[in-house]
Amino acid sequence: MRRHIQAALLLLTGSAVLHISLLSQVYLRYVKESLRPFLIASAVLLLVLGVVSAVRDGLPFAPRRETDAEADDGHGHGHDGGPRVAWVLLLPVLALLLYAPPALGSYTAARETDNAVAPVSEFEPLPNADPAPLALSGFIARVQQDRDRSLAGRTVLMTGFVTPAKDGTGTWYLTRLVVSCCAADSRSLRIRVHGRPAPPADTWVTVTGTWHPGGGGELGTAAAAVALDARTVERVPEPVDPYQDTAPPLP
Repeated sequence: MRRHIQAALLLLTGSAVLHISLLSQVYLRYVKESLRPFLIASAVLLLVLGVVSAVRDGLPFAPRRETDAEADDGHGHGHDGGPRVAWVLLLPVLALLLYAPPALGSYTAARETDNAVAPVSEFEPLPNADPAPLALSGFIARVQQDRDRSLAGRTVLMTGFVTPAKDGTGTWYLTRLVVSCCAADSRSLRIRVHGRPAPPADTWVTVTGTWHPGGGGELGTAAAAVALDARTVERVPEPVDPYQDTAPPLP
């Protein structure tokens, strides 16, 4: 790979990262919001390196001629080429510039360890609104840990995407993927949905319903079924930050 192409790749890479992190919110499909300053700084650094490399080689005028000192041990083989594997970088760069890959979805969620929520020592009272908006993690924690059974008889409202069950029975899960740093460390939160047919996989929906008591286990214990009897299922747009597990707004 010639030096002027290396400079162009640096500029393209920096432009792509800057585009998704500064000029849009596409970066939230891949990393947490707190990493945005580091992405912007990395993009600026790549652009600076690309400009320096281009100026060093005489661009945009003419490629700099090789000097004798740069010849390879006097054999006339220059060092203006780089490893060919660097061409692989072009593919993700073009993807970010032309069509950014979507956030992780049902394919990943079906293969992740699910429902590892943190222990809660004390639960705040549920909102007085009916239905009560909850994050998936909040619903799961209350089902398995709330000894006061605050979910008993309450209608809740939650938003997530559809993950079909792998058993082929047509049942499905309301799902969220949450990350600690980036998409590579994602873990899934899943609530089995009863009473309504499954929308297409990866569809974002808001579900209204009540805790499903079937499947054994008493509400407020670790053995309780993490499931919901759905009353309504409404399609909604994908949120800007798909990895942020938050309660939906009231309709």
